[in-house]
Amino acid sequence: MATFTAIRNKKQTAGAMAGVLSYVVQAKKTVLDGACLVTGSNCVPQASYLEMMTTKQRFRKTDGRQFYHFVQSFSQEDDLTPQEANVIGLELAQRAFPGYEVVIATHIDTNHLHNHLVVNSVSCENGRKLHQNRDTLLAHRKLNDEICMAYGLRVLEEPEKYPKKKRIKPGEYQAGLRYDSWKLDLIQAINEALEYAADRESFIENMEYEGYEVTWTDTRKHITFTCPNGRKCRDSSLHDETFLKENLEAVFVYRQVMGFQPGSMEPDKGWMGDLASGLLQLGKEMEHNEDLPQLPTPPTWTDSKQRRREALKKLAMGQRLTSDTHSHSQSMSM
Repeated sequence: MATFTAIRNKKQTAGAMAGVLSYVVQAKKTVLDGACLVTGSNCVPQASYLEMMTTKQRFRKTDGRQFYHFVQSFSQEDDLTPQEANVIGLELAQRAFPGYEVVIATHIDTNHLHNHLVVNSVSCENGRKLHQNRDTLLAHRKLNDEICMAYGLRVLEEPEKYPKKKRIKPGEYQAGLRYDSWKLDLIQAINEALEYAADRESFIENMEYEGYEVTWTDTRKHITFTCPNGRKCRDSSLHDETFLKENLEAVFVYRQVMGFQPGSMEPDKGWMGDLASGLLQLGKEMEHNEDLPQLPTPPTWTDSKQRRREALKKLAMGQRLTSDTHSHSQSMSM
């Protein structure tokens, strides 16, 4: 089903708007066969940040909310091309936000096509400030349904609540092979967010860019992820110890010490494997330096854990399991 979701961007500064615009137009997410799937409504995408800031300055409305961010997602069963998805996103932007500058970026790097819409908070036509609430979001969803039905697509269904699972069921693997597992989409989103996160705050922000809400507090034992479709999942239900709260905290401590560079791809041995090998060497170098933070204990991995995370990684990236990997993964549901 085609869905339309508002992203909660808590940071409302010019820098935050620039960060969101840079994130949504990344080439690895939007370029297909040399063609860039980024368009603009009332603006040129390549100069969108400058145009949006010029509009704010022209009408002397540079304070307060800077932008709005939405995600329009499509089901694989709709069999859309990326170009068609972008056309639908552009039509929605033009009809939902007339007179406002909007960047529409179609992402092709996940198991389902989706558009990011970044909207300037000030109209370039009359300087009117855009205000959004629950009623306007419902109106946007109704318009989204209308447009999608005109293209022969299925439309939004009300979010359902599902019981929490402690173990992956055999059917979930089959869902992964059909590319329609919400949990495997969540795993992929977490891995991608980790590529660009040096600390907890940037990780949460990266997840919010993709429509996921992250509840991560010092007083709670677990991290809770809320998916764009409303489903909730604890870190302990993701079947990979990398994503446990204490392990992610250890990863970020290590990255702060080592000077992590955003855009680092996940090593073959995984984020926790990278942490384990790095700590052994770093610990010797800093054992006499009292100014550096205390490093976490290096994690240990068993063969079964490694096989399990490799199987999940394949599924999350939309790859079919080999017969050997599939036989190992069956043990996860037992």
